[in-house]
Amino acid sequence: MFLKSLFGYAPNHLNLYETALIHKSASKLDSQKNLVNNERLEYLGDAILGSVIAEFLYNRFPNQDEGFLTQMRSKLVNRAFLTELTYQIGLNNYIKSNTNNTAENSHIYGDAFEALIGALYLDKGYKRTREFIIKKLLANYVNLSEVQHTNTNFKSQLIEWSQKNKKEINFETTEHLSGDNRNPSFITVITTDGQPIGQGEGSSKKESQQNASKQALEHLKATEPGSF
Repeated sequence: MFLKSLFGYAPNHLNLYETALIHKSASKLDSQKNLVNNERLEYLGDAILGSVIAEFLYNRFPNQDEGFLTQMRSKLVNRAFLTELTYQIGLNNYIKSNTNNTAENSHIYGDAFEALIGALYLDKGYKRTREFIIKKLLANYVNLSEVQHTNTNFKSQLIEWSQKNKKEINFETTEHLSGDNRNPSFITVITTDGQPIGQGEGSSKKESQQNASKQALEHLKATEPGSF
């Protein structure tokens, strides 16, 4: 059984974990005609994960300041990192979704991971959840030294490039609404010298700008490698 091999023990309330793996696009109705998906568990898991990571980093780096700890926590809980972790532990094979929305797809796996943490917390309590995050996930799947020296703030990197090369860059972000107007997505186009160099989509303005900045940096490194 996947959950038993992942945690090292069998779950008590399997329904919690089943719900954690249901994306809102695949919501189902319960006996009371209520929609069942992982959004509430994701909310809870996000808070638990952030708390455990914050405490872990505080103890792991006793001589580092608040700014360093904040940046490290951000790297360890961002959607791209959690998505990669989801694939590493094999959780991606069990997630249920029915969406073709690019912005939503980019969140499905990270959201499910957080929901799994929420389910584990409700099922086994904080101590077991903390042990799983620190002793199973961080110890076996995370290279803290590598994370420490990885800059994932692509927008700041792009701005540094523009200042270094005296180039003006422009971010143009537009909002696009879904059919029910509940789940907007944002598309950012980045231009310099009047030419587009990057485009990105996300469920927030910030995420779309980060995705566009990442593409822009890849474009610039390929076309103007001497400018870095």
